[in-house]
Amino acid sequence: MPTTLFSALTEGEVLQTLLVALLVGFAVQSLGRRGEPVLTAVGLLQRVVFKVLAMIMWLAPIGAFGAIAAVVGATGMDALTSLAQIMLGFYATCLIFVLVVLGALLWFVARISIFSLLRYLGREFLLILSTSSSESALPRLIAKMEHVGVSKPVVGITVPTGYSFNLDGTAIYLTMASLFIADALGEPLSIGEQVSLLLFMVIASKGAAGVTGAGLATLAGGLQSHRPDLVDGVGLIVGIDRFMSEARALTNFAGNASRPCWSGPGRGSSTGTGPVGC
Repeated sequence: MPTTLFSALTEGEVLQTLLVALLVGFAVQSLGRRGEPVLTAVGLLQRVVFKVLAMIMWLAPIGAFGAIAAVVGATGMDALTSLAQIMLGFYATCLIFVLVVLGALLWFVARISIFSLLRYLGREFLLILSTSSSESALPRLIAKMEHVGVSKPVVGITVPTGYSFNLDGTAIYLTMASLFIADALGEPLSIGEQVSLLLFMVIASKGAAGVTGAGLATLAGGLQSHRPDLVDGVGLIVGIDRFMSEARALTNFAGNASRPCWSGPGRGSSTGTGPVGC
């Protein structure tokens, strides 16, 4: 629990910040029209924050170059081999999760083929691949889920909520990256520590925003809360975070696209004409 309303923002506590955001959001919602000036002010502040982030991102490639150059210069080609292994392992894990775990759930719960769903949302996946953020496809996902027959109230609840709390790819990334950093720093985790870290990172992923680079920031914040001695190792994967961010966003989107179909067909809807058959 945060000490004050703004202490979580100044101390970098991700979960505390999420709690404060939820409480403020519910409070503003309960105010009705009287809360509109607050929403306007928050919207303007958000634009300022993202403008500052955009300015920083222009310099981010220089920082990533310096980080990867320092690692390779100190350890040689072994560093590139290790980074390639974590990347390939992450891609394989995401692929197995989408095709096997989500595919099995979709088939047994809704009798929908995961390949049909992926084919139907092919353009959205290409958009996410180019922007490295699943947020860019949110409006189209809502429209397409309603088109295939999922009721509008179900879509309105599951999709936005999933974008905030159902970040499967981010959860996988946080856990695998933490294990890689611990091993690279010569501080391997025991089985008990791995399980506790897994549970912690799954919870921490709920506070990750859907913008590019949020996973890396959440990783640093999660390690700061759980294992502060590993925070310095975040710099080891800065150079490959962009490549992992694409798989992270695609996995998040696949999970969020599957959730509305689990809720069944849109009762009373006459728009269920899409090829997926939700």
